[in-house]
Amino acid sequence: MTDERACGTAGVAVVMGVDELPLVMPPDLCERLGELTGREVRPIPVRDGLGLLAGPAGLGDVDVLVTGWGCPPLTKTVLEAAPQLRAVMHAAGSVKQLVTEAVWERRIVVSSAAEANAGPVADFTLAAIGLAAKGALPAAAAYADGGRWPAFRERQGADGRTVGVLGASHIGRRVIAGLRASAAGYRVLLYDPYVTDEEAAQLGTERVDRLADLCRAADIVTIHAPETPETRRLLDAEHLALIRDGGTVINTARGSIVDTEGLERECRSGRLSAWLDVTDPEPLGKEHALLSLPNVLVTPHIAGAQGSEGKRLGMYAVEEAGRWVRGERLLGAVERQSLDRLA
Repeated sequence: MTDERACGTAGVAVVMGVDELPLVMPPDLCERLGELTGREVRPIPVRDGLGLLAGPAGLGDVDVLVTGWGCPPLTKTVLEAAPQLRAVMHAAGSVKQLVTEAVWERRIVVSSAAEANAGPVADFTLAAIGLAAKGALPAAAAYADGGRWPAFRERQGADGRTVGVLGASHIGRRVIAGLRASAAGYRVLLYDPYVTDEEAAQLGTERVDRLADLCRAADIVTIHAPETPETRRLLDAEHLALIRDGGTVINTARGSIVDTEGLERECRSGRLSAWLDVTDPEPLGKEHALLSLPNVLVTPHIAGAQGSEGKRLGMYAVEEAGRWVRGERLLGAVERQSLDRLA
């Protein structure tokens, strides 16, 4: 451990929403955080997104900050109130709304628990893929309408289906692994311009050069790309029209990656189904067609860690803080130059 990371009079602040704090960083984890860092741990609940960091709570002696959902952005003003701050451990996924340019200018180390959050999202996605392959949404609609869903339909069942994965993110890679481990024998295609053929082969998938090729071949398209200017409406009306009849779009990434109007048209026609945990806009208006179509399920951004799963993120951040104090490599380190490519 280097001298500059020694305890001394330094402290650790845990800053996140008042509802999230007890789930993500309960007392036993705060105690563990203190043991690993040798610092006094100060939980600071934030209500309604108010910027309490520069207020009575005080961050003057804090060198490690554990953040989560509900923590205000780390602006220059906030950082001025935390002159000793050296490291931020984010007990959630994306840091894009949290980390400002001022953080990088101060050379503050940043870590994210995105890898820990990837588990619940991948599990949610794999469940949706299995249900989509079974034709669960149209089958449920037919049953509710008093009819029976015909057995042994040609486009029903998981065996031999082709799943197109858009983006080899933390979550995308877990989804690929889950599909490869399935007894269904899925064919898995990947579109990601940053992945080579060799890397795709190591993941156990086939890389395609064009998104159009993925859409033409896929029964199910699942989205795991980051939200960037380049990915906005990446899955546009033209690409949606290429997906096989009876296909399904699954989005647990960001709503802006899909052309909402184009998807609505395809689903309204009955040609495609959709499982959407994110939308554009978010939330959709109460009267939006996607909320009432029988072949569409919209959930309120719940694929990521929820409830009891939140502690996974806290545990990851706590262990990262321990690694930082010991001078070890951070497993969830976020670099300024790669931030645009992250979710």
